[in-house]
Amino acid sequence: MTDPTTVPVIIGVADIRSGRAGAPASPRDPLDLISEATIAALADTGIETIGSRVDTIYAVKTASWSYDDLPGLLAKRIGADSPRTWTSSIGGHWPTALLDRIGSEIADRSSSVMLLVGGEAQASLNALMKLGVDPTTRGWLAEPGGPPTFTSDDLGSPEMQHAGVLAPTRVYPLFENRFSYDIGDSPQQSREYSARMYAQFSELAAAHPCAWMPTARTSEDIATSGPKNRLVSDAYPLTMNAMPFVDQAAAIVVCSLAAAIEFGVAKDRIVYLWGGAGATESADVLARKDFGQSVALTSAVDRILKQAEVTGGDLGIIDAYSCFPVVPKLLIQTLGLPHSTVPSVLGGHSFFGGPLNSYTLHAIAEVTRLLRSNDVDAPALVHANGGYLTHQHTVLLSRNPHRNGYIGDPNSHEIPATGPPMLHGYVGDADIVTATIDFERDGSTRSALIIAVTDDGSRVAGHTDSNDAAALLRYTQGGARSLVGARISITDHDGRVAVSFKEEVQP
Repeated sequence: MTDPTTVPVIIGVADIRSGRAGAPASPRDPLDLISEATIAALADTGIETIGSRVDTIYAVKTASWSYDDLPGLLAKRIGADSPRTWTSSIGGHWPTALLDRIGSEIADRSSSVMLLVGGEAQASLNALMKLGVDPTTRGWLAEPGGPPTFTSDDLGSPEMQHAGVLAPTRVYPLFENRFSYDIGDSPQQSREYSARMYAQFSELAAAHPCAWMPTARTSEDIATSGPKNRLVSDAYPLTMNAMPFVDQAAAIVVCSLAAAIEFGVAKDRIVYLWGGAGATESADVLARKDFGQSVALTSAVDRILKQAEVTGGDLGIIDAYSCFPVVPKLLIQTLGLPHSTVPSVLGGHSFFGGPLNSYTLHAIAEVTRLLRSNDVDAPALVHANGGYLTHQHTVLLSRNPHRNGYIGDPNSHEIPATGPPMLHGYVGDADIVTATIDFERDGSTRSALIIAVTDDGSRVAGHTDSNDAAALLRYTQGGARSLVGARISITDHDGRVAVSFKEEVQP
């Protein structure tokens, strides 16, 4: 029998929302939101003195305001006595990666009661800035204060910057368009698949008390572009993009099974953290070999399922990080599940809300609640994604212990970059590997991103002007055919590319 002092379990969860889309509340700072969620999570354990027993606090990086030591400030508010504290860097994978690390530390007895917290107040910050109000005059900390700063390197590698392959709203469609091509879907079929999935997501959000946009939408509403659902890219109208302008926070309380028994936590309130697995690909998207899959996601999923001795079909609950539709699609494919699978418990970033790095904390909280209230013995998988499909981490949770106790590996496996060499200044013929078109707010084409392969196997990447983007859009014939695989002539002018087709484009 596994030693209960080495078995990690979740005993308390909570998440909160302040205001919602179209109905803002009085502005609140992230620390205030996180404190409220933490106090609620501690209360959820049913143990009055649990706050003083916390020996470690991990915080997922808050992107809407800067703190020197947010978990240290939180410790003072909950009465924790000098706990270890640590704050992650930027990345949506951190909630599951840190939960896995917590499981590992409990398994090796280096900690007993741990907190995992995170939250954002981007909606509040935007409201104050719009009014010209300095948040520090409303009690937001001034040391260091302000939103965290980002450098150009945070947006993408030098090669990506050169080609203009930057920003999630432009990069994720590159993966979507290649993925849909590889599975045999036209762009229109791909959008319909995304819309069906996201309509089901919106229904989940409509029933969730912490959702930022709790309104059910039809697949037709989501798929159809118009004044209230403008095209952001050829792959995604606005309703398929993440909504980061939210005020949301969440907290998780984890301890050893032995501690839970000592505290008197009821058996039906305990959720077992089996463990997780993670993998990381090159931060340079253009250095990767393939755009139709995520090698890191496949590695993370396959390793934890193998370690747990289960398959995708054995899972009872699944939550995918859903900033853009291609991510849950990739998870469904990796798990070997049908397209009709709904891999969410929240409603995704578009409808539940996308509190940047801490979204998956809300998923962990909701999965915990579902496992507590469910008679299903099957394990649940929670997935998180960071960067441009760069960092992947998954964890398994269950109402029942795994016979081997904690089975995770908190250390992310590095996936080597094996993409072809990049060419600069290329003039000649090439085949499109993937591409996307982005749009102005008035619906006109802004530019296109092109990644192509030359006849000798080298790679060319760059961004076009609006006229070439319009020609590329015409080529797709209203979504009937993909840009992927098209034969083009391309001229690279220091990252700005001019393209023409080797076949006649119909108007």
